[in-house]
Amino acid sequence: MSVFDRASESDKGNVMRIAAKLVGLAALSPLAACVATTPEGQTAVLSEEITRIVAPGQDLDAVRLQSDGCYWWLYEGVVEDTYIPLETRDGRMICARGQGTPISEL
Repeated sequence: MSVFDRASESDKGNVMRIAAKLVGLAALSPLAACVATTPEGQTAVLSEEITRIVAPGQDLDAVRLQSDGCYWWLYEGVVEDTYIPLETRDGRMICARGQGTPISEL
């Protein structure tokens, strides 16, 4: 009996979700070199298609397309500001292909 067999159903679900995200990120690695990132000091213009799938609570005025091929938004915290992956309502990262054409949601 493996460790995975002894894990709770909740733990198995968490492991599977993490594995799915890692597979998605690995699939995007070859695309990263093909994506034109947002220039420093500028923000990306999001298409209507992307704005429809974005989860609420994310600042769409400060979004960048990063070198990983995914959109990230600027979270302005009390202590520091940091970029966080732009996500859909079900928690998937929103990524692009080429010149900002959406290809997938991780």
